[in-house]
Amino acid sequence: MFKPQIKVPATYMRGGTSKGVFFKLTDLPKPAQVAGEARDNLLLRIIGSPDPYGKQTDGMGGATSSTSKTVILSKSEQSYHDVDYLFGQVAIDKAFIDWSGNCGNLTSAVGAFAITNGLVDKSRVPDNGVAVVRVWQANIKKSILVHVPITNGEVQETGDFELDGVTFAAAEVKLEFLNPADGEGALFPTGNVVDDLEVPRIGTLKATMINAGIPTVFINASDIGYSGTELQDDINNDIDALKKLETIRAHGAVKMGLISNISEAQTRQHTPKVAFVAAPLDYNASSGKFIEAKTIDLLVRAMSMGKLHHAMMGTAAVAIGAAAAIEGTLVNVAAGGGSLNEINFGHPSGTLKVGAEAQQIEGDWQVTKASMSRSARVLMEGVVRAPQ
Repeated sequence: MFKPQIKVPATYMRGGTSKGVFFKLTDLPKPAQVAGEARDNLLLRIIGSPDPYGKQTDGMGGATSSTSKTVILSKSEQSYHDVDYLFGQVAIDKAFIDWSGNCGNLTSAVGAFAITNGLVDKSRVPDNGVAVVRVWQANIKKSILVHVPITNGEVQETGDFELDGVTFAAAEVKLEFLNPADGEGALFPTGNVVDDLEVPRIGTLKATMINAGIPTVFINASDIGYSGTELQDDINNDIDALKKLETIRAHGAVKMGLISNISEAQTRQHTPKVAFVAAPLDYNASSGKFIEAKTIDLLVRAMSMGKLHHAMMGTAAVAIGAAAAIEGTLVNVAAGGGSLNEINFGHPSGTLKVGAEAQQIEGDWQVTKASMSRSARVLMEGVVRAPQ
């Protein structure tokens, strides 16, 4: 006798260039309200992983790292915060959820969900204007301010803000990542803005390894045979390229102290990210839109869960902005060098502006804030079903 499916209240949302299934912590079955096997198994089944076919046909996942995501929200247990935000990056072909990092894109949807689901005190939501939702990012223990537009007491989702990588316009949601560097470690784990990263069978690469937004390893596109104008198929259809970039990521993770040896990289797929940078060039984005070199400061391509991202992860954009603001990093040099508090970079789907404030205190660099704009929208709400 097979048991019937269970019903779990959920909201399917787009945030930035990602999609995910959002839950209130108290709506999850009791065993899944705490971290552990019961929670992971439930979310894996809801998303449709592990799927050896790589399609997540029997779940809510969209068969890409950008659409294989889960979010759990609850009233904040932290002072001066409204909501606690826990993010789970679900592997597609493995029974694995990575809880080690944040999703910057889905952060833009957190504020709207929190307001709509009663997680923000009504006194903090104007009838018309902007509600500033104080988010505690539980994965990385950081504060984020999400500026949510409000019209007639309701979250305003429609608008004319255009975000490359998203087909339709929507309302602008401004994000501020406060002190985005890893609180448990240095902004630059090695102490250097540029390191020599030795990668067996690939060589010694110049690398900027930074903990801001999300741990990220930046390398020069030219050092690995690329121009920085590559689109998804150029990388994702090349098995050797994927292996090379994953090897670089693994050795970068060891150098950053995130893992003790490269064999552990498979259990930490979400972080660090690896990205390659280059000075501006003309190129055609994946939509066919022509990007002129003179309109951007640099080119960036980033890997997510073993594949080239179709646009740019929000957390990686924070890392890009932070690195650009610090003279001498590979990102800063690719963008022309000097003092750069805001940059516009080219990614596979188009361009994105990101700003950051950095200062040197007693010889150590600190990033006090990074900011960018995204958009978010509810796609479906109700219950999601999962076999028991």
